[in-house]
Amino acid sequence: MTAQAILRVILGPDSSQRVMVSPGLPSTVTELEAEIKTQCKIMEPFRLQFMDTLFGNEFVNLTSVAEIQNKATIKIVYTSCQPQDQGEDRFSFPSTSAPDDTSTCGDSTVSLSSPESTSSRSSWPDLFCIPRFIYDAEIKLAKAHVAFKENGMLLIPDPKLKSDILQGLIQEVVKHTVYPTDSKFDQVAEALILKHPCLKEKGSPSGYVGWKMSLKYKLANYPTHLRKVGCPERNVKKRNNRETVMGKMNRTFALRRQEVIFDAPMICNVQERWPALFHPAEINAEFKRITTMPLQSRFLSQLDYLSESLLKVFAKRSGQQGKKLKDIAAMMTDDIVARRESLIKGLCVYLNENPDILVQEYMDMTEATALSAIEKTTVGTYVSRDTPGNYSFDVGIIIEGVVVLKDLDNVAIAVAMLFGLLYSVNMSYPSQLRYTFEVIQKVVMGLDATELSRKAQNFKTKLLM
Repeated sequence: MTAQAILRVILGPDSSQRVMVSPGLPSTVTELEAEIKTQCKIMEPFRLQFMDTLFGNEFVNLTSVAEIQNKATIKIVYTSCQPQDQGEDRFSFPSTSAPDDTSTCGDSTVSLSSPESTSSRSSWPDLFCIPRFIYDAEIKLAKAHVAFKENGMLLIPDPKLKSDILQGLIQEVVKHTVYPTDSKFDQVAEALILKHPCLKEKGSPSGYVGWKMSLKYKLANYPTHLRKVGCPERNVKKRNNRETVMGKMNRTFALRRQEVIFDAPMICNVQERWPALFHPAEINAEFKRITTMPLQSRFLSQLDYLSESLLKVFAKRSGQQGKKLKDIAAMMTDDIVARRESLIKGLCVYLNENPDILVQEYMDMTEATALSAIEKTTVGTYVSRDTPGNYSFDVGIIIEGVVVLKDLDNVAIAVAMLFGLLYSVNMSYPSQLRYTFEVIQKVVMGLDATELSRKAQNFKTKLLM
């Protein structure tokens, strides 16, 4: 006769129970789940994980009873929100957002789940649960919570803590979907500050706009990560709704201009209010509404047209700046993309401004370091590369410490989009790059070309000689 089996079942944070199975372990996982469900009085759907010695006692999904033995440790993973008495908080939110397909721009996505992906993910819960984070993060949050309760002090998380929080949230989100809609990002971010009010953001109407943007940025590359680890990826069908969005943006142009000019909102507030504006097609359209001039096509064509003149002006520069310009010119190739990037950087150097502020390069950076660098950036573009000079695999735009646009084709397009965004949201040029943007506006693009500063006028004179 088979001896009685004893299992340690982890029900949740700080909660576990001994389960006695007689006679011995059942033959299937389904029977074991039924036995645990009965003894532990579990009402919610769940799956089982076991402690795998092959992977340093990490918990992995239990697919066969043969993988465990007597006195094994089993973990309950709830496939919907965890029970309230297991240490998780639940929050629900009224449906106040507009439908997602009218508030986004460009291509909206519809997920078509394969049978395999449908069975491996649970549906999005009505009540989103904020998980417990790693031990170090929970300690820091506990201390911050005490300070918040005593004097209302908000926590500004260090890069490591912020990364740990985001990672924990992402792990919870992807149990349900790797393509959350904008309203679902709102739900997660709001739930975070409700459970941890010390994380609420100053100056944000909702208190969580920055968290929402960081979640979007972090989750953007998660499907690629899942493919690398062998997870079956969902098929995504694109539906073009650009004409609908552009029509709505045309009709609201006057209202939007009034808001950005007279209210001067922060970029995160503009992004929350007008999300469609942060898309290349709509940046081009908005710029043309304001100036009647095309943005991207004119910027690139003018840069190409002026390239020989720019190189001649650069070649005449002497001293330390001249050396830097010669180094930039020496790196130029016949590749038009690399050439345009070099010309833009050379323009910064010639005007005695730092090209590394306009184009930040991230190479072999940890995620925490990259997030810290982004948060410290007022205005600029960023490029992620494997090695110096290598082709970029991500190019984007940062404004007020927030990545507002990513996955652009190259640096020249990113600079054009950044210039167009500054124009669209009526932002002043950053002081460290004011001459570079003045020359882009008045010399390259030909906007307000008669009102130049002395430095820009001298540069224009030399360029036309």
